[in-house]
Amino acid sequence: HSFSSSFSEYLCVVNLNCLCVFHLVKPLPLSPLDPQSSVLIGAAAEHQDLALRLRDVEEHNHALRREISLPPRVPTHSSHHSNSRQGNQLHTHSTEEGTGDSEANKGAASGNSSDCVPQPVVNKCETIHIAIVCAGYNASRDVVTLVKSVLFHRRNPLHFHFITDSIARKILADLFHTWMVPAVHVNFYDADELKSEVSWIPNKHYSGIYGLMKLVLTKTLPSDLQKVIVLDTDITFATDIAELWVVFHKFKGQQVLGLVENQSDWYLGNLWKNHRPWPALGRGFNTGVILLLLDRLRKLKWEQMWRLTAERELMSMLSTSLADQDIFNAVIKQNPFLVHQLPCFWNVQLSDHTRSEKCYKDVSDLKVIHWNSPKKLRVKNKHVEFFRNLYLTFLEYDGNLLRRELFGCPSETDHNSENLQKTLSELDEDDPCYEFRRERFTVHRTHVYFLHYEYEPALDNTDVTLVAQLSMDRLQMLEAICKHWEGPISLALYLSDAEAQQFLRYAQGSEVLMSRSNVGYHIVYKEGQFYPVNLLRNVAMGQVNTPYMFLSDIDFLPMYGLYEYLRKSVVQLDMGNTKKALVVPAFETLRYRLSFPKSKAELLSQLDMGTLFTFRYHVWTKGHAPTDFAKWRTATTPYRVQWEADFEPYVMVRRESPEYDRRFVGFGWNKVAHIMELDAQEYEFVVLPNAYMIHMPHAPSFDITKFRSNKQYRACLKTLKEEFQQNMSRRYGFAALKYMTVDNNS
Repeated sequence: HSFSSSFSEYLCVVNLNCLCVFHLVKPLPLSPLDPQSSVLIGAAAEHQDLALRLRDVEEHNHALRREISLPPRVPTHSSHHSNSRQGNQLHTHSTEEGTGDSEANKGAASGNSSDCVPQPVVNKCETIHIAIVCAGYNASRDVVTLVKSVLFHRRNPLHFHFITDSIARKILADLFHTWMVPAVHVNFYDADELKSEVSWIPNKHYSGIYGLMKLVLTKTLPSDLQKVIVLDTDITFATDIAELWVVFHKFKGQQVLGLVENQSDWYLGNLWKNHRPWPALGRGFNTGVILLLLDRLRKLKWEQMWRLTAERELMSMLSTSLADQDIFNAVIKQNPFLVHQLPCFWNVQLSDHTRSEKCYKDVSDLKVIHWNSPKKLRVKNKHVEFFRNLYLTFLEYDGNLLRRELFGCPSETDHNSENLQKTLSELDEDDPCYEFRRERFTVHRTHVYFLHYEYEPALDNTDVTLVAQLSMDRLQMLEAICKHWEGPISLALYLSDAEAQQFLRYAQGSEVLMSRSNVGYHIVYKEGQFYPVNLLRNVAMGQVNTPYMFLSDIDFLPMYGLYEYLRKSVVQLDMGNTKKALVVPAFETLRYRLSFPKSKAELLSQLDMGTLFTFRYHVWTKGHAPTDFAKWRTATTPYRVQWEADFEPYVMVRRESPEYDRRFVGFGWNKVAHIMELDAQEYEFVVLPNAYMIHMPHAPSFDITKFRSNKQYRACLKTLKEEFQQNMSRRYGFAALKYMTVDNNS
């Protein structure tokens, strides 16, 4: 091989003979960590470049591993190796030599390289176990970035053990189910069942009671799990987690905890006058990254050990300041033999005024970044811009790219994935409508409740949630809708990973949105070439927790007071005992600035003046003609209307009403098909005489442009429509024949 002169970093790789092999890695620019440099990596434009360089590193690493796997391995009869497919019995040597802080500094000074010594790697099919405590909406969002950074670098099967509250469990269960990452297993453990174990400990830390949950992992995790890496949610990996997993074999004697020294002066007690921290060994240890030898901890009666220590110290300390970290350190102070000190690059702590700069001199030194300040990314650090951009790379990284297979590792059969592949294989790729058909079965990664949500439905069983979906170009409608509708809202947003972060910044900067805790934002991540409009609607509908839902679109503003009006209509029309779809008449304006009508009388006046029109009056009258606007003008009581071809009103229905048909994507027939199914299920369409909604003007969507300009698009829509009608006939029998026989020119 010919090596470029720019490849400066090398790695010692050992087989039977002690050989030093050059490591094909392009070093990242050193300027962000160079004190002579006045320019730090920043700005969104460079995030992509950083991601590409990270990918280069990954590919070169992978190529080298393949190359060095060819020479013979250490004989399997070696007493130091006993391979297991379960991943909890593999014994190897550590890639680190020594355990003290002095060695960590030495490693940083020399680029973390070592002399030519045995450095076995983890078996490529060994499962690495990771435990994370995660509770609430914000932590659920933060942990995704950690998981992305681990998945990006990993070469091994992973098993995540999440200790969660009910909120985080729902969010993460949905996320991993739809993420469908190969060779990743997930288990959840109910934190509520563990609260009694630690609730007696007064704790001042911002993490609350969940900050104490790591203390009970020996009791919580499966009894046959021998070792686990424990991580905080504010961790970012800059290397393969297997490098940390292999350190377990360095544990000697009674060492059961792998920890990095605390990089702040907290436990030295000199931060301010009368500062009195919990007892600790020297500077103490940070528990953001922990290696736990669970089997040995159980034999040492860890539960009894930490409880007795906590009870003793609390008599004088009264409460913990740093949650589990204080108790871990108090135990270690009494039993220093328990700890195996990790080099500090395994937990570079970015709280204010830390010694973190001693952990690195070069980008290649970085392994784990820990945003352990309550201020997180706003922390003060000389190189914080570089660390922030590394973090943002994973924050905005397309999670769909992390679905790659681990070749050569047989894994358990994932029946969902297997069935999906079977279904897709049965599709005809030569079918001109193949992409439309494929979209119906595409599994979109979904993150429900992306922001904090807090709402309990009214006890009178009349409560109703507004349901809608949107993409980034309709974001400006959110504040207006929130001003018009005071009730709960469920929104599905179709975004890329980067757009999701733009939305987060937009929402957190809006007083209107931040003042509302009853709006559920559910991110469906972009994939494929079509806008999956009906999937989005189904996602939003699936998160409704009220008895009724108002199925709207993001471009419409409901009339002021519609929420209360619909709730009264539930009682008036006996919605609880009948199958009704309450129609809210739809109007539109061509003016971007509209004096929104405060009453029906005002709306009729604007209608007569030409400021407002009945919705789609100019281009698609059939969609709303059955509403009978002429009758509505003078109606004072609700009236029933009959289904007609292409009817697509906006309705309020029970939460249990049928989902939208996913075969319809982009523009065309997506709502029509849903209304048809409501009719087939014998819902009555009842128009509300004093309700209305108004469509606000906007630029044409990409999908409607494609529909109008692409003949094949229209042909496929017609084909899908005919197939849907045939399905309706099979499902609903003779009564559904009318859907096939009506004159339908849409």
